[in-house]
Amino acid sequence: MRAIQKGPEPRSLTEHRASGNADYVPDYGNYTHLDDLRKSLVAEQGAICCYCLQRIRPNEDEMKIEHWHCQSDFENEQLDYANMLGACIGGEGRPRKLQHCDTRKGNSPLSRNPANPLHQIESFIRFLGDGTIESPDAALNAELNKVLNLNLDWQKENRKAVLDGFLEAIAKHKGAFTRKVLLRWIAQWNGGNGGVREPYCHVVVFWLTKKLAKVTP
Repeated sequence: MRAIQKGPEPRSLTEHRASGNADYVPDYGNYTHLDDLRKSLVAEQGAICCYCLQRIRPNEDEMKIEHWHCQSDFENEQLDYANMLGACIGGEGRPRKLQHCDTRKGNSPLSRNPANPLHQIESFIRFLGDGTIESPDAALNAELNKVLNLNLDWQKENRKAVLDGFLEAIAKHKGAFTRKVLLRWIAQWNGGNGGVREPYCHVVVFWLTKKLAKVTP
């Protein structure tokens, strides 16, 4: 996971709520409005999943619209854009042990929302050299493994491959890893190309941030 900065909600959602319709499904969710919603979520997340950070695209075959607070328990938030995230398909249709992200989560609660700045998600997430994602917070760590199932073997391998590829690339860098250089790389990995981020980008950002902390200002 990484922090998500929410942008303006799509106009169709604003207008639907203003019309007096209080439901996400079927009132809003059965129409082409969902295309607007998917595009907005994908754009603000840099086209990566809110939980596992793999690539997502704004169509129903390649992403899901996640309600961080589930609709069944928080009916008053079902049309709240701040409660909506873009998630990957998450192994939908596969055995539960192979599901992850929103598909695995279902209606289970999470203690931290990556789109809520007060939750400071990046302060509670770290990545190990083998690609494992973990948290020093016991509750969140349990959620990463049991609720979101983010340490499947292939996920760890993908995260490790991204970091290994980056480390191999910077091994050719001539000169010191100065603060300026590290900040430039962090900005590149945070911002992506035209706002589209690399899958699993925060693994590299985490490594660079640790490196930066050791550099004298």
